[in-house]
Amino acid sequence: MSFFKKFFTSEKKETLDKGLDKTRTSVFEKISRAVAGKSKLDDETLDEIEEALITSDVGLDTTVKIIEALEERVARDKVMGETEMMDMLYAIISDLMQHTGGAWEDFELPKTDGPYVLMVVGVNGVGKTTTIGKLTHQFKAKGYKVVLGAADTFRAAAIDQLAVWGERNDVPVIKQEMGSDPASVAYDTIQHAVSAGADLCIIDTAGRLHNKKNLMNELSKVKRVMQKVVPDAPHEVLLVLDGSTGQNALNQAIAFSEATQITSLAVTKLDGTAKGGVVIGIADQLSVPVKFIGVGEGIEDLQLFNPEAFASSLFQK
Repeated sequence: MSFFKKFFTSEKKETLDKGLDKTRTSVFEKISRAVAGKSKLDDETLDEIEEALITSDVGLDTTVKIIEALEERVARDKVMGETEMMDMLYAIISDLMQHTGGAWEDFELPKTDGPYVLMVVGVNGVGKTTTIGKLTHQFKAKGYKVVLGAADTFRAAAIDQLAVWGERNDVPVIKQEMGSDPASVAYDTIQHAVSAGADLCIIDTAGRLHNKKNLMNELSKVKRVMQKVVPDAPHEVLLVLDGSTGQNALNQAIAFSEATQITSLAVTKLDGTAKGGVVIGIADQLSVPVKFIGVGEGIEDLQLFNPEAFASSLFQK
């Protein structure tokens, strides 16, 4: 049984379908119109499919891969007809995203000595703190003991917002004054997590990408200080991206990966945009797994990313 069938309840699938509604309307209805009534894959049809993919922020490089794979399969399998072409596109796009290995099948933490340390990075406004709050809810619902650290000390609002999520989830938030040393906050957080016997420690960090060197130095220092308490921390560095910014999200991911080692991605705000195709481009272009996607404002609407389910929602399978 596939992960999609095993773990995706009908309720989750319904939420995903609803969250991707604008992207589906933008892209895949255009593709459907392009292949409607066609008995062969001609240049005009290919151009229309290509335009539909690019205008939904799939990205040029990934679009070229999809078009080439489609041409190859049509020629090989002697495909005739719109249903077969749509089925092929579904399979190609699903396969293209499958290599994002490292994804979890459920909100289950890997086994570690001491707390699992998750460091969260991302520019301001992408939904970083909200993602932390929703992750906390999901892991707490699984029975894990969670501690949060407000190491984004550059903005008072970030500290306050994390504190609100801490109260909402009934978990401790370790914080200091605005302008404090982020590494000091990270150290206090991990010490508290260890002494409290916590399973998961999530640390919010500053997202100032305009000065890559400063960001690199700050995150390196935070990591070094963490390792004084938990030698292999952080176990994961999660980059949060705003899906509604389209190709800019992919550019941010590339820039952040140059500043620090990113091990997983969360793509948020997919429910309010027609640019959800960027997830296909991100999954294809980066060697970092997309782990979570935000498909609604509800606390349960941060889902584990599953390529098969994502493609299924786009193609109304």
